[in-house]
Amino acid sequence: MLIASTGLLQRKIFSFTSKTETQPSSQISQISSSMAGLLGSLLLLVLQICAAPPDFSQTVDLSPTGQQQMNGTADPSQAPPPGTSQQMPQSIIIGVRKGGTRALLEMLDIHPSVAVAPTEVHFFDWEENYARGFDWYQGLMPYSYPDQITVEKTPGYFTSPLAPERIRAMNSSIKLLLILRDPTERVISDYTQVYFNRLEAGKPVRPIEDLLMRGGAINTRYKAIQRSLYHLHMRNWLRHFPLEQIHLVDGDTLISDPLPELRRVERFLQLPPRIAAANFYFNQTKGFYCIRSDGRERCLHESKGRPHPPVNSTILRQLRSYFRQHNRSFYQLVGCSFNWR
Repeated sequence: MLIASTGLLQRKIFSFTSKTETQPSSQISQISSSMAGLLGSLLLLVLQICAAPPDFSQTVDLSPTGQQQMNGTADPSQAPPPGTSQQMPQSIIIGVRKGGTRALLEMLDIHPSVAVAPTEVHFFDWEENYARGFDWYQGLMPYSYPDQITVEKTPGYFTSPLAPERIRAMNSSIKLLLILRDPTERVISDYTQVYFNRLEAGKPVRPIEDLLMRGGAINTRYKAIQRSLYHLHMRNWLRHFPLEQIHLVDGDTLISDPLPELRRVERFLQLPPRIAAANFYFNQTKGFYCIRSDGRERCLHESKGRPHPPVNSTILRQLRSYFRQHNRSFYQLVGCSFNWR
């Protein structure tokens, strides 16, 4: 609008100038007075425009993504805050799917020394992305300050046969975070996510029992079950990284009592303790802890914490029995145990 007013002013001045070149001197004074009035009106209009509030599209984004941009973890497509750059991650949350990776990332984002990638990158487990190279990967990282560490999370990395070797090729000293939960609960949560995704897409859904069982026995070819065989995938990671570089987070405890788990993560990442009990509050409606930081409150997306479907009790016992030996193998591998039934 300001540009249009300026253009109008220029045209009027040209028009009046042209008239004064052809008018007698007795009329020039009258024209000049009119021109002065016009200039005053346009000047007033310009001042009103400058004083007006900004257009709605220019207001500050108060969504979580907008807050991340204000805190230095900006979307790479936006102009970076002064003094920031896109760094390769110094830590990666490698999994496990439906283990609480999003909750862990959001809670780490509270820490002022952490910058998180807002979306799952799938660089090391998707061939088409890995073929784009490390420059492309780095370009997806958030802008961060020199005293911050960058963290990205892609739960598909844990079960990918190629991700461990590829991550080591990028950074052999990187710190890896693996969040796990009861394998049986993880399978049901995995099914629940697929179930709702298919419903929303208008696709047919199958009862969970049809997927868990085949020929009267546990269907070991069901992908959700294969993802819960933690010891098989962990052996692949230990071929490329020492156990000291892989920190195990108890996903069940993170949900019920987040602070102790986050304190251990802070120590593993060698971060000063900045996450406190005041950063969490229990949401009775959702049934889990939400986050309070920077004067605002936020909970995980509504797709998180969905109620699990009821499972036939006999099949559920069979599933737990199937995982029992696999869980013991995992405990021996990592040198610790979890309260999995």
